[in-house]
Amino acid sequence: MSELKVGGKAPLFSLTDQEEKSIALAKLKGKTVVLYFYPKDNTPGCTTEACTYRDEHSAFQKKGAVVLGISPDDEKSHAKFAKKFSLPFSLLADHGHKVAEAYGTWVEKSMYGKKYMGVERSTFVIGPDGKLKLILRKVKAGEHVAEVLAAL
Repeated sequence: MSELKVGGKAPLFSLTDQEEKSIALAKLKGKTVVLYFYPKDNTPGCTTEACTYRDEHSAFQKKGAVVLGISPDDEKSHAKFAKKFSLPFSLLADHGHKVAEAYGTWVEKSMYGKKYMGVERSTFVIGPDGKLKLILRKVKAGEHVAEVLAAL
């Protein structure tokens, strides 16, 4: 798989959100999409990140951007997470982490000396033309949202 680059086409996908609605990137053409990949619902870092996007949601809307969170968790897990923290945007269930692989965010990680595969916290801004405008990899939870907003 080739490395994604700013100016390149964003990989297309169609996934189901926490309300069992299908969300297809192709159907969002003409809109700016903020796609953020996170490892797991209801974990401290992922909760911080989701709540930061929630708190800035009106600013994203004012700039005409659609925010989408994506992780390997299933729709039921996403529904509980979204309800618990009043998240006003879609959380997409990436069963089998195919979309994470397409975006290069499914990587080998290490914790306490053990190696495993998981999601590298990353954010992509996709322009109305379907091209990548911003790629942020290995971001810290909640610390990159202002940078994403500034790029819109």
